[in-house]
Amino acid sequence: MRSHWKFFLTIEALLIIWFFYQLTTNLFVALLAISGVVILVTTSQSKKVNKFPSYLVGVFLLSFAVLSTSAFWVIVLFTFLFISIKDNGAFVSNFNGKLFKKAPWNEKDIIVVETAEQTPKSGKRKKQDWIGHHKIGQSIFEWDDINLSILMGDTIVDLGNTFLPKTESYIVIRKGFGKTRILVPKGVGVMIEHSAIKGKVLFEAEELSLMNESVKVYSKDYDQHNRKLKVITSVGVGDLEVIAI
Repeated sequence: MRSHWKFFLTIEALLIIWFFYQLTTNLFVALLAISGVVILVTTSQSKKVNKFPSYLVGVFLLSFAVLSTSAFWVIVLFTFLFISIKDNGAFVSNFNGKLFKKAPWNEKDIIVVETAEQTPKSGKRKKQDWIGHHKIGQSIFEWDDINLSILMGDTIVDLGNTFLPKTESYIVIRKGFGKTRILVPKGVGVMIEHSAIKGKVLFEAEELSLMNESVKVYSKDYDQHNRKLKVITSVGVGDLEVIAI
């Protein structure tokens, strides 16, 4: 147990040294960090009544400088990986259990689903949230291929409230940390192409554990259906579940 923590602390110390190296050798990032610290220090010593705007600017500059370094994200990733692997991933299992405690598939209500046909589409632009939980399909929606990039959070995609076209449809999700669950109506051929640093894939009652691996699997009746769904996902740490409803 102690050897594990010694290894973790040693790697973290080296990564922190690397972080400060990146922070000081990049002139732009260094100026942002120094400006943020100077603003925070001068604001704390100031006699102004309303210091919040100045604090906000200082925190923003300092945070932007820190988040601009790749070393910071490596530190976060290594820490999360160590915690997830330690004690056989007990922490991550409890974490995911709490997050999905109130998930819609745990409800016992019977809901009759209505669907809507597709209509001609035009281009659109949508802003994405990098952090947070995403739920797609809580109400009736017109199908359009899904493309998400998420830093951290759980994702639920329920296709029971849409009408998939008689062609190939795509769900593309790139994620740093978090669990992904996709609910697919019966009668749809499914192909999964998934890669993960650490995680599991649950598909058609089969569970695959991945450790810095990628996998490509098809549903048993994939070629027999006109409607096909291709799920292309990649994640740092997290599980993927594709469930027929």
